[in-house]
This record gives sequence, C-alpha cells and structure tokens, in this order.
Amino acid sequence: MNSALRLIGRRAISSIPVLLIVVIGTFFLLELAPGDAVDAYLVSIGGGDAALTEQLRAQYGLDQSPLSRLWLYVTALLRFDLGWSVGFNRPISELILERLPNTFYLMGSATALSFVLGTALGIVSGARIGSLRDRLLSIGSLALYAVPSFWLGLVLSVVFAVQLRWFPTSGIETIASGKEGLDRVLDIARHLVLPVSALAMIYLALFLRVMRAGMAEIWRQDFVRAASAKGISRSRIVLRHVARNALLPVVTMLGLQAASILGGSVVIESVFAIPGFGRLAQEAVALRDAPLLMGIIVVSALLVILVNMLVDLVYAFLDPRVGASEASR
Repeated sequence: MNSALRLIGRRAISSIPVLLIVVIGTFFLLELAPGDAVDAYLVSIGGGDAALTEQLRAQYGLDQSPLSRLWLYVTALLRFDLGWSVGFNRPISELILERLPNTFYLMGSATALSFVLGTALGIVSGARIGSLRDRLLSIGSLALYAVPSFWLGLVLSVVFAVQLRWFPTSGIETIASGKEGLDRVLDIARHLVLPVSALAMIYLALFLRVMRAGMAEIWRQDFVRAASAKGISRSRIVLRHVARNALLPVVTMLGLQAASILGGSVVIESVFAIPGFGRLAQEAVALRDAPLLMGIIVVSALLVILVNMLVDLVYAFLDPRVGASEASR
C-alpha cells in the first residue's frame, strides 16, 4: 500500500512539468492561428464597428500581451478556473463537465471491450502459433486494423441503423423520452452499441496482435520449456505462465493508447452525432473559441496522465518487481 502511494506521488510530481509544457505549447500554437473568437462572433452577427471590436477584445482580455494572458491563464488554472467560453458565453468548466460524461461512456466502453476481447483473442491465437485459427485471427485483425474508424462507423450505421433499424442512427439517448433509472441506462446502452463497436474494433485488433506477439516471445523462454518438461498441462502453461507474462506489454500499450482512443472518439462522436467532448472541440474550432479549445486540450492531457498513472499501478500489481523498484527510488 505504501509503495503504491509512493508510486502515485512520484508520478503526480513528474506530471506537473508535462502538464505545464502542454499548457505553454498549446497556448502559443493557438496564438499563431489567424483570427480569434471576437472575429468569429462579429462575422456571425454581420460585423461591427471598431468601438465594439475594441470593447469585446478588452472584455475577454484579448487586448493584453500574450505573456500577460499566459500568466493569467496559468494562475487561474491553479484555482481550477478554465476561463470563459467566448463562443458559448458560458464558463468553460461547466461546458466540459456537461459533455465529458458522454465521452466517458463511449471511451470507457470501447476501451474495456477492445482490451478484454483483444487480449482473450490474442491468448487464443498465441496458444498455438501457426495453427489455422492463429492464421485466421491474424488475417482478421490485420484487416480490421487497416479499416478507418469513421468508415467502419458509417458502414455499421447504414446496415444496422438505416436498413435493419435495430439501433438509433445518432445521439446518446432518446430526446425528451423522460426515461429514468434502469430504462435510461438501457436507452443509453442501445444508443452506444454502434459507436462503441466502431471504435473498439480498431483497438481490439491492436491488442490482439500485441498479445499474440508477446505470447510468441514467451513460448521460447526456458521456464516455459521447464514447465512443459514437468508435465504441467498445456492449458495451465498457457494461462499461468505464458499469458500472464505476455500481458505486461499489453497493459503498457493500454496507457499509451489512451490518447489515441480519446482522439478516435472525436471522430466517432462526429459520425454518430454524440454530444461529447470531441464534438465540443469541433465546435470550439468552428467558433475560433481559443479559450474553450485550450481548456479541452488541458483536460484531455490531464485525463491521459491519469490513465497512465492507473496503468502504472496495474503494471506494478502484475509485476511486483517493477513496483518495488519504482518505490525505492
């Protein structure tokens, strides 16, 4: 328990400069972009005179120097204040908290499904390298990995939502349905079947291939040959000796893929019109709402850091030598 707390503390401290680099880098990248939210607002209302432009820029602090605004932003972040959205005219934290649960439903379900199924199929494939089922699974995973997620989402939508009418075509739940409790949960689950499937299929193939490659490597280790020579059953060798050791690279990759899965959810949210974090980012870009886009990127970075911290804990649990080594530093 103490070693886990020390590991969390070490990771939390090392995450501070990472987050700071993300904030500063993103801030100056957005500074380089042409136009700002005031320009977009004036275009949307058909234009305005110089006095109105000057008033709006002063109101949102855009008349100050970039360094002054960066300092104000960083000090506001320390108070957990993400600022004010010019495009939506609402607090950014309120907007993000409103959309984030929908992305959590999508991203969490897709990650869990792809990890569990991909790992299980990787064990099945890697249990007998070179067999017919191994070849079929390898070809299938390669084909899935080559398919873009947005194209897979469109195909699933056309077949299962438009033609067969088994699932809704868009949204996270039935609008104004008045459903509560279990009925609402089932309604959301029904809306998530197609988007989660489209997002999970791509990463399922990736986890399958990494698990299979890891098992192929472990099979050549001396301790596996020794276990076989002792007369231990093949199923026991596969599950207790080969699969467990091959799981470590898959867990590591789970953390590394967190940012990719979050990015993939942006595309899927657009295809299935899910009002989530990704669509909010898309709307922020369309409105040239730099403060909102900045807040979304900062929260995304924070989420990826938290997921990687969780993965480190799981890794240390699976391999206690790693946890002890990290904690003793």
